[in-house]
Amino acid sequence: MDLGKSAGVRDVLNLAAQYKAAAIKLGEAPPSLNHLPQRLLALHAIELYLDALLQAKGLDEETVRSFQHDLGERARIALAAGLVLRNRTLAHLAALSSNTEYLIVRYAPELSPTLSQVNRVMATLEEISRKVPKMVKSAKVKQLHRH
Repeated sequence: MDLGKSAGVRDVLNLAAQYKAAAIKLGEAPPSLNHLPQRLLALHAIELYLDALLQAKGLDEETVRSFQHDLGERARIALAAGLVLRNRTLAHLAALSSNTEYLIVRYAPELSPTLSQVNRVMATLEEISRKVPKMVKSAKVKQLHRH
């Protein structure tokens, strides 16, 4: 992917899937501090899946980038665009943002005991990774039928 060119929705989905696979693989290792890198990979995958959906729904990359790492805002807009998530997942996405989990994982690992359970992060990732690609594909089919 060339940094000078915008990434297509399919590219973003593929990258999200790669981060998800890496997070799952890391979770298979013996527990130690691997929960921090696993969580970072999972959070980034969630962000990428939501970014792909927002772009597929017509938001420009600059607007999407302006959300920084706010998964709650991304989820709010994705819901308005038709994404259906379980209430528990919605609450978790909001908590991830309000607790600034991404920033804690990256810059303040000493605060990791305050983070949500890594299995909850992986469950959120699993739900989003199942639903977003289907919704993106559906959005593309609708666009094709309009032309």
